[in-house]
Amino acid sequence: VISAMYMKLEEDASNRKKLVRIALALTAFGTLLLFTGVFWIANLFLLFGLLGLLNEFVLKPGTDKFQNRFLPKLEAGYSKFLSIALKGRNPRKFLFGTFGLLIFSFILMGIATPKVLFFPENEPQYVNVFVNMPIGTDINRTNNVTKKIEHLVSEAMIKYQETTIDDNGVKHTYNYLVESIIGQVGAGATDPNEGPSMQVTPNKGRVTISFVEYMKRRGVSTSAVMEEIRAAITGFPADVQVTVSKNSAGPPMDPPINIEITGDDYDVLVEKAGNLKDFVSRLDIDGIDELKLDVEVGKPELPIQIDREKARSLKMSTYMIADQIRAALFGKEVSTFKDGEDDYEINIRYDNADRYNLDNLLNQKITYRDNKGQLRQVPIRSVIKEPKKTTTYSAVKRKDQKRVITLFSNVVEGANANEVVASIQKNLQDFSFDDPNYSYKFTGQQEEQAKEMAFLSRALIIAVFLIFLILVSQFNSTLTPAVIVIAVVLSLIGVLLGLVIFQMDFIIIMTMIGIISLAGIVVNNAIVLIDYANLLIERRKEQLKLSDEERLPMAELSLVIQEAGKTRLRPVLLTAITTVLGLIPLAIGLNIDFVGLFSSFEPNIYLGGDNKMFFGPMSWTIIFGLSFATFLTLVIVPIMYLILNKIKYRYNIK
Repeated sequence: VISAMYMKLEEDASNRKKLVRIALALTAFGTLLLFTGVFWIANLFLLFGLLGLLNEFVLKPGTDKFQNRFLPKLEAGYSKFLSIALKGRNPRKFLFGTFGLLIFSFILMGIATPKVLFFPENEPQYVNVFVNMPIGTDINRTNNVTKKIEHLVSEAMIKYQETTIDDNGVKHTYNYLVESIIGQVGAGATDPNEGPSMQVTPNKGRVTISFVEYMKRRGVSTSAVMEEIRAAITGFPADVQVTVSKNSAGPPMDPPINIEITGDDYDVLVEKAGNLKDFVSRLDIDGIDELKLDVEVGKPELPIQIDREKARSLKMSTYMIADQIRAALFGKEVSTFKDGEDDYEINIRYDNADRYNLDNLLNQKITYRDNKGQLRQVPIRSVIKEPKKTTTYSAVKRKDQKRVITLFSNVVEGANANEVVASIQKNLQDFSFDDPNYSYKFTGQQEEQAKEMAFLSRALIIAVFLIFLILVSQFNSTLTPAVIVIAVVLSLIGVLLGLVIFQMDFIIIMTMIGIISLAGIVVNNAIVLIDYANLLIERRKEQLKLSDEERLPMAELSLVIQEAGKTRLRPVLLTAITTVLGLIPLAIGLNIDFVGLFSSFEPNIYLGGDNKMFFGPMSWTIIFGLSFATFLTLVIVPIMYLILNKIKYRYNIK
């Protein structure tokens, strides 16, 4: 309501004093409300009052100068420059120079290639330290190792502690960076990158370090803290595998280094996978965190082989024997206990002393009735072969009905996954398994990255093609839409040069989305200019009393295009400026707490955060591309439009 009132008063210059009085009244009323403690309403009145004064004494005079002084000078200079660009052979020079710049930008991308990432690198919100002991390790030993790691991490985080003294003189120590450090052993300790696991894992532990929100970290990089944690965890035996990793940003993905080895014989496959792991480890490539296989060997096993002839002679089934052993180990439901509306299962099983005693398990008797109804009791040991302890694999995994073992690893913080994988691929060119039945291939993020890049490239081509079809139907021509589509392609110059000059990463997902968005903006600006040029041509033909079949002289056409560019300078320029200025807060990650600002004068302004990580690459892509596309729209599009009409004149094309 107040904004509408301001706009109504501004329509009449005689109302200037009235507008100022209203703005002063709102400011005074808001100031008085501050003393009542109603900060929300008071600040809103202050905002409207100060905005009214700011608009009247600062913004409006500045706007008048911009519109009546700066823009006319800019239009005159632009018109003069465009007239030079449209004369003689200059159009061809500008056009070929722009295409040369496009080729140069691609060459420059190849020379000073930026880091190519599938998804933006995030600052960790939490860090996981995974502990992997040999299969069969007692949970107490795993617990002791996990506790030691938790202690080492806590000591490394002491540097981020602070001590404060309250009004009563009591000291309080707190960590301004770390929110919590939690250790887990067994359940929930498996690395999610290794896939879901329903197995009991007493040999695995996990320590999770959670950090406070980005705004409260005082500028500390949690990526650097993760490296400090990795450096602090030392002094463990060789059979203890410790992996430090951060939370992943975006959708769940396989590790950046992911090599799948396939084959027929699983024993040979495990051997081949181990050989490949040793070979890659010996390469000593910088950036590899820790190579691991997703299948572990050495899992202890005690097979119980039933003597089927003895069991058949005693009228016993294999199910009876297996069920008896399972009931002793894991329990068996024999009844239920009802308490009100709740039912509780009653399970029986051996106590700890007998459950973990092999002789007691195998000497237990199976009670049953034979086919003659006679009650019998037979010890389990009498119907089985002597058990022997062996080892086996933790799992047998298949993909597309083929047995597969995956060699995987994360990359250390700061290393580029694509560069590390490319280095591994280069060194593996001469490596082979010497057996055609066994092979390996790189999958994981590299495979997904290639798929997403192909999908987004197709999406860009389809989008441009659909734009072209719509423009053909609107302009009833194929050559005019071709000019607009070429402008979209040339706008890539700004994107590529911006990424190279400012050394920004090429984020496949976000950068490609930015390029697709940029295409729509460039098309709109080019349509505005060309459509107005067509309108001026029709008007000029009417003034010269030319028929529809006749064409304007080239000199007249050049003047018309120059006039169209001069007239459309303001909308094209202002559209670009407002878009760029609107994207800058998103690009730099500007965060303002407006609730805190209005309620307690605490805006909590800071730069960065997770929003910048995702939307920053997309915003910078549009900013770079649109900045150069504005030059294209105002200079190159008129030049291409003039050349297009020359081609029409020469070959008599309508």
